[in-house]
Amino acid sequence: MAHRPGWFARISAGVVALYLLLPISIIIPVSMTDQRFLSLPKQGLSLQHYVTVLFSPEWLGSIWQSFLIALAATGLAVVSGTLCAIGCWRLARRSTDLLRALMLLPIIIPSIVYAIGAYRYFAGLDLLDRFLGVALAHGVTGIPYVVITVSTALAAFDPRLEQAARGMGASLSQTLRWVILPRIMPGILSGGIFAFIHSWDELVIVLFIASRDVFTLPRRIWDGINENLDPAMAAVAVLLVVFTTGLLLLDLALRRRRAE
Repeated sequence: MAHRPGWFARISAGVVALYLLLPISIIIPVSMTDQRFLSLPKQGLSLQHYVTVLFSPEWLGSIWQSFLIALAATGLAVVSGTLCAIGCWRLARRSTDLLRALMLLPIIIPSIVYAIGAYRYFAGLDLLDRFLGVALAHGVTGIPYVVITVSTALAAFDPRLEQAARGMGASLSQTLRWVILPRIMPGILSGGIFAFIHSWDELVIVLFIASRDVFTLPRRIWDGINENLDPAMAAVAVLLVVFTTGLLLLDLALRRRRAE
């Protein structure tokens, strides 16, 4: 019989969830304010700020840039992280534990430290304020998420399946393509989702290595907060929450599929 949490655990979890969601939920009425500054509605609800975001070239341009950068960074993180996890899994040595630990450094060290290092390194490569530079920086910081999820999927992989495939004459590439990758695909997709969300929301690195040509959505929100308190930022925040929640629900569905 599965263990079921008691009433105290359920109430505690509900209180914690409510505490985390209340600051986020307040942006919903603020995004529908009828005022020209950040405030709660006074005379009625209005969708004018959503219209401003959806028909503004500046906002749409930043959204599109963030989306393309997140796609490129996710591709880099998925390929590199999957290959690293599979290589460590096949070698299964003590040195691979050190390698896994090194791959987790981008999310262990403070973002400001990584951003300063990326700035100094990219300056010599002429990658500052470049799409490629931001995509590379976000891709590197997204690799740990893929390594973690793929390594978890490989831990549940039955090595006898690989042995059976090799015994039937399959080459290493065929075994990887037809046996290993399909079995760990939910883990790969889950890591890709987290890498995408990380790149989509990342701000600190962008503030250091981008300026005018690369103007992502978090950067535009940051500048808007510094310059004026436009309620359009609240509308963008609601759209970001909805989009991120959709990705997390997709990840939850993948985890349930992997558990079956």
